[in-house]
Amino acid sequence: MSRKQSASARKDINRRHQRRLTMTLALTGTVFLAEVLGALITGSLALLVDAGHMLTDISVLVASTVTAILMRRKPDNTRTWGWARLEVLTAAGGAAILLVVGIYALVEAGLRLFGGKADGVHSIGLLFFFGILGLTANIGSIMILRAFSSDNMNMRAAFLEVMNDALGSVAVVVSAVVMMLTGWSGFDAVAGAIIAILMVPRALKLLHHAVNVLLEETPHGLDLDEVRRHMQGVDHVVDVHDVHASTVATGMPILTAHVVVERGLDMEQAGRILNELQRCLREHFAVSIPHTTFQLEPEGYASASAEQLHS
Repeated sequence: MSRKQSASARKDINRRHQRRLTMTLALTGTVFLAEVLGALITGSLALLVDAGHMLTDISVLVASTVTAILMRRKPDNTRTWGWARLEVLTAAGGAAILLVVGIYALVEAGLRLFGGKADGVHSIGLLFFFGILGLTANIGSIMILRAFSSDNMNMRAAFLEVMNDALGSVAVVVSAVVMMLTGWSGFDAVAGAIIAILMVPRALKLLHHAVNVLLEETPHGLDLDEVRRHMQGVDHVVDVHDVHASTVATGMPILTAHVVVERGLDMEQAGRILNELQRCLREHFAVSIPHTTFQLEPEGYASASAEQLHS
């Protein structure tokens, strides 16, 4: 397949990803509004927490959809990375909201179970209806994304989100059924607490990942000491310093480094060194880094950044 045909195929795949994600986002957003309305009508804590859970799914789906769109767009002189960081900001905001909802749900569940607060569930039948509605939407989203879930990390994340949210909808349905069979309305608070307990660790993990990206920490699984040693093994390379690695957005790790080379090399030799370094970062490590920037320096050259680093 030629490079032009390959690029055309990638664009076609990204277009299909965007279409599937948009369909899932529309479905999830509609059910989210229905669950918020249902929580207000029924007073169900489990349904309210599930709605908060679904709000995080929406944020992840928005981020995934934005990423799919960005993969079809070229950066410009104003935004050299395009809008890729919006994915991280959206994920961080969604995680923060999920964390607040989870903590609120745990406190509210405790008050309802042990604090003597009224349970507030007004209609178990409506609760069951909204639970089934949410579960049906989750199953629909799973069917929409399943065929593309292994294409890349972005689609996998979206697929896992709707799978995880389906568990929350199951909890709502189970809560309604238990209350119908036993008459104990307190089980709604138990179900809400269970969903919250599942939510909070995921929110913390998502928020931690987003903060790591925003702080430009080294991509997880990449050992910079090993990278430096491997780069120094390339012919004519004397030393490697000022190595920096970070992540712009999902699937976009980058690395920059100053590479000291032997004196007297010509441009052809320098080109071979650059090709070998680029191949090294793309293929040798568990984290493939296709976007690299290397500054070649002749042996004995003292850069301003190196002087500031060691001053």
